[in-house]
This record gives sequence, C-alpha cells and structure tokens, in this order.
Amino acid sequence: MLTQFDWIGAITSSPIMVALIGCSVLTLGVVLERAHFFMKRRGNPDATLAQVLQKIRAGNFQEASWTCENVMHPLGAVATRVFEHRNAPTAELEEHMQIALSEQKMLLERNLGFLGTMAAVAPLIGLLGTVWGIMRAFNDMAATGSAAPAVVAAGVAEALVTTAAGLVVAVPAVMLYNHFSRQMNVMLTVAENGARSMRSAMHDGSIPEAPESSGTPQGEPSRREVSSPQVPTAATSRVI
Repeated sequence: MLTQFDWIGAITSSPIMVALIGCSVLTLGVVLERAHFFMKRRGNPDATLAQVLQKIRAGNFQEASWTCENVMHPLGAVATRVFEHRNAPTAELEEHMQIALSEQKMLLERNLGFLGTMAAVAPLIGLLGTVWGIMRAFNDMAATGSAAPAVVAAGVAEALVTTAAGLVVAVPAVMLYNHFSRQMNVMLTVAENGARSMRSAMHDGSIPEAPESSGTPQGEPSRREVSSPQVPTAATSRVI
C-alpha cells in the first residue's frame, strides 16, 4: 500500500506535508548532534574518580587537577572548579561547584527543548493537515456536485497521510527527548557525587600532614639531657 501511494503528489499538493518534512529533517539533525555530543562526554567517570582520589590521598593536588582537566565527562569540569577553589570556605566552594554544575547542565540540555517542541507540535501540525484535507474533500464535493468516493478520495487521503506523518515525527521525538534527559540527569548526578567525594577527601584529614615541630631544634639536646649530675658541696659533706 505504501509503495502504491503517490507520495510526490501528496507532498506537492499539501503545504502541511512540506512543513512536516521540514520538521522531520530538523529533528533528525538535532538527534544526531545530541547523540554525538553525549557520546563524546560519556567517558569512564568511575575510573577517573578512583584515580583522582588516589592522587589526593597522596597529596598530589596538581596531578589530580590535571587528570580532571583532561576528562570530557561533566565530572572533569566540576572537579576542576573544586580544585581551583579548594582553599575557599565551605559555603563559597559549594557555590562554585553549583555554578559549574549549572554550566554543564546548560551544555547538555542544549537543543533538547527543540525535541520537546517537535514532540508537542508535530501532532498538531498533522491535525491541521487533517482539517486541511477534509476541507479539500468538501470543496471537491461542492465543485462537482457529487459525493462519489472518487471525488473525496484525494482530500481524505491527504488528511490521513498528514496525521500519520505528524505522529511519525512526534513519537521518536518524545522517546529521544526522554532518553537524552535521563542521560543528562545521570551524568550530572555522577559529576556532583564525584566532586563531593573529592572535596571530602581533601578535608577529611586523610592527606598526610607535616610533623609538628618541637620547641627544641633537631639535633640539640635538651637541658635535662645535658645537665651535669649534682656534686655534693662542702656544707653537705659536713652534715653527713
């Protein structure tokens, strides 16, 4: 049935079909761009977190920061911001971390609003095509003065085709929008948890500290050690 249908005629005779084809092309372009973007930033955050925590506990903050800078996952950008402000107060450090998370969220959800719009608008465009086709069918009936199936078939076919085309665009757009939104939330949650783990490792006292210096310089004996033994005096000898 699909092979016998005159798709070229339906497209050229219906401006609604042209609009739906344009929506489908734009939706496909956004889906490919978002899929490529998320694939590049997937990475392996668990392995990165373990490696960075090991360097933090060893006191190698600079190497840990360099490791985070080379990670494409949102964890890398958020953790880098934490390292840059690790000496700041807790409230200020929390604020910087939230700003970094917001920046990563804006990058991840870019163009996702277009998918949501297409998921909501494409069925309405198809419904408009349905109304347009029914109007065309009644117009043909009025022009010919007959309600024969051959007269109204073109208008009814146009109405049904535009409805189906709108659903074909909307259903994948809804599914892909939910998929990318779920993936975005997971990546941001992993980034936040990893950054908090790094911050805790830097402030929980597990980092080796320098030994406390004593009042006596190293190598110098104390007064108690160098004090000479008491020698009995002459008065003491008389008493004895």
